[in-house]
Amino acid sequence: MKLNTDMRVNRVTDEVWEIPVTEKAGMLVPARIYATPGILQTMDRGVFDQVTNVACLPGIARYALCMPDGHWGYGFPIGGVAAFDTRSGIISPGGVGYDVNCGMRLIRTDLTLEEVQPKLDRLMTELFRRIPAGVGAAGFIRLNRGSFEGVMTRGARWCIEEGYGWHRDLAHIEEGGCIAGADPSNVSDHAVGRGINQLGTLGSGNHYLEVQVVSSNRVFDPETATAFGITGQDQIVVMVHCGSRGFGHQVASDYLKIFEKAMRRYGISVKDPQLACAPFRSPEGQDYFSAMNCAANTAFANRQVITHQIREAFATVFGQSAEELGMELVYDVAHNIAKVERYSEGDLLVHRKGSTRAFGPGSPDLPWDFQKTGQPVICGGSMETGSYLLVGTDRAVSETFGSTMHGSGRTMSRAQAKKSIRGEQLQQEMSRRGILVKAVSMSGLAEEAGFAYKNISDVVETVDRAGITKKVAELRPIGNIKG
Repeated sequence: MKLNTDMRVNRVTDEVWEIPVTEKAGMLVPARIYATPGILQTMDRGVFDQVTNVACLPGIARYALCMPDGHWGYGFPIGGVAAFDTRSGIISPGGVGYDVNCGMRLIRTDLTLEEVQPKLDRLMTELFRRIPAGVGAAGFIRLNRGSFEGVMTRGARWCIEEGYGWHRDLAHIEEGGCIAGADPSNVSDHAVGRGINQLGTLGSGNHYLEVQVVSSNRVFDPETATAFGITGQDQIVVMVHCGSRGFGHQVASDYLKIFEKAMRRYGISVKDPQLACAPFRSPEGQDYFSAMNCAANTAFANRQVITHQIREAFATVFGQSAEELGMELVYDVAHNIAKVERYSEGDLLVHRKGSTRAFGPGSPDLPWDFQKTGQPVICGGSMETGSYLLVGTDRAVSETFGSTMHGSGRTMSRAQAKKSIRGEQLQQEMSRRGILVKAVSMSGLAEEAGFAYKNISDVVETVDRAGITKKVAELRPIGNIKG
């Protein structure tokens, strides 16, 4: 099998491949890639280089991992997972990403395609009006430093207290929408300035709001789907993909500079400067961890405010309250974050970079209504192809530190995509296929063309066959908002 690497890659199973420690000097653990042979062959050279670089970091446990949506990223590959001993290991912004707590949120409704289709244009116009998108977009909430510190420390809970959502939403957000240990004193004024006016905004790049339909013939696990509030029957759902915006980006930028100097003090060397890190228990490591948690909480709050605006838009268009429309939150989960979790090795700091938490049934970290099913896992595809709702498994907990894929994964650079199609052309083509797109930037729209991504169904099939998540339902787009 021809791969984009000179390193030896051994087959463990048809969906799991391992690069032994002998393939790169300094590797402390093997690197494992979850992929079918076909997906493995398409992975860029950067994936193999980056996942083995991660395997060299101090205190790493068990394996450096990459999911089937893996592709080159900053530091870690996107789709990368690594866990580090909390006493001897490190923390790295390159293992979290610039968009701290970029994540997915799914909202169900009682509406059907038949009810929404005649009003789809009006609905998408109302959503586009209420939820700012694009680079530098500002939201409708005006905050001072004190109130923004409340957002940093309380996350989605702050939103509920201010009337942006329902208290029961919190049970369906990872960590209840509020991660402990967030300390605003470790956040720069520059970061605050970039984030203070961005609550309730999508941003740009691959971030989006999408109105989707769930058909009965695309529900793979009816029992679990029902537990999640998914009925099929051409049911309408809404998916949101965004994170901490400029705030999280600045937090990462600030601490990368700090860590570059810290590594010299602690005698740490890395294979790639983008893996700049510090011992987790060091003052620098703890400062970044608390600042990262501030950004993570802000991202939860951002998606919560967007949810409020989505509910208001639907209520306006359909003349019923969000409660009457059954607009309950299915789940909200991060895919760019580092968290302390307990495994057989003890307490580990799990970095997920473009990878989703996927805890199985009975996890003490899940609310009571997911105890029997396992955790909902939301995986976004390209805006042309659709997305998936999955569920976590015990196998993920035992094999991948409770982690799985987060999306389809790029196969083409943004520059290449823009050379291949014009945004206006793509918008028209999608309209002909029944997908109404509203975008701030036509050039940004072209970057997100479906052909620039892997086939989401192939990627999902990999994790399903590997047993680290199971398919619940496929979600087909009918309306999309892009920055």
